[in-house]
Amino acid sequence: MSLQLKITTSPHIKTPLGTQKIMQHVFFALLPVAAWSVYVFGLSTLFLLVVTTLTCALTENVLCRWSKKPSTLSDYSALITGLLLGLTLPPGFPLWMAALGAAMAIILGKAIFGGLGHNPFNPALVGRAFLQAAFPVAITTWSPPLLAERFSTFFSSTWAVPFMKPSFDAMSSATPLGAWKFDGLTTDTVDLFFGTTGGSAGETSALLILIAGIYLASRKMLDWKIPVSILLTVLVFSSILYFIDSNAYPSPGFMLFSGGCMIGAVFMATDMVSSPVTPTGVWLYGILIGSLIVIIRIWGGLPEGVMYSILLGNACAPIFSRLTQPKVFGAVKGGAK
Repeated sequence: MSLQLKITTSPHIKTPLGTQKIMQHVFFALLPVAAWSVYVFGLSTLFLLVVTTLTCALTENVLCRWSKKPSTLSDYSALITGLLLGLTLPPGFPLWMAALGAAMAIILGKAIFGGLGHNPFNPALVGRAFLQAAFPVAITTWSPPLLAERFSTFFSSTWAVPFMKPSFDAMSSATPLGAWKFDGLTTDTVDLFFGTTGGSAGETSALLILIAGIYLASRKMLDWKIPVSILLTVLVFSSILYFIDSNAYPSPGFMLFSGGCMIGAVFMATDMVSSPVTPTGVWLYGILIGSLIVIIRIWGGLPEGVMYSILLGNACAPIFSRLTQPKVFGAVKGGAK
């Protein structure tokens, strides 16, 4: 009689993993990517990532206190937003601009919609979109990687005075996408894969990003179908173009490993709140984002299109979920039975 049968209604808890635990794992999975970006670009990137992460955490805490709600810092979402935002910015991006973008990421991308679980767009990309519109020159000025003095000096633009025109180092470098878009130059795929090229802080090691994605997917902390559908679409689309004219279009490997394609597919498009909830909707979501990445890069005015592609995908996510909603078992169209 010591054994008892307990009958309960759904939902049934199958695992002790909750939002806080999942976010914690995502944050720790990002740390190797951040560490490699610091190794490649040096002290300026370290301070950039610290400023964006701490500003997001501070803004979140202030908003919670102002609205007289319990602090939500323990769910790690603000820390992830700050770290991701920092990884999307140029290594020498002025710190005061980064702090402003981090605050906007929390306010406009998260708090204004009701906080975690209600945001329709990825907050980090909302913050970057704000910075793209507000400071277009600073966000498209790139610093060279692997400088000998990167651990002893800062890029001159890092400590720019707020609301004054920043001065940038005389030696700047184009991103691989920019070099291809405007000069017709391609970058070695091996350098792109291991992350020894210029670009945003997070445009570093595709290898580390893939390892982090595989780890999170194996722990069921992200939907593997999203990055697979995005990367597969980019691969197929760019392969077709490359087959048509290899002189006019870059190789599929270049398209996959350059820019923010990898980090966007693994860490940003997979945001559980702003992505579809149905299996078919997830595939449509990934195909849309992957197609837009290639279209914007090839025919758009900007060399990179990951940010806009994911934000447009976020906007379409509710539509995909609604259109692909599975039919309730036994339901008859137009009937009550």
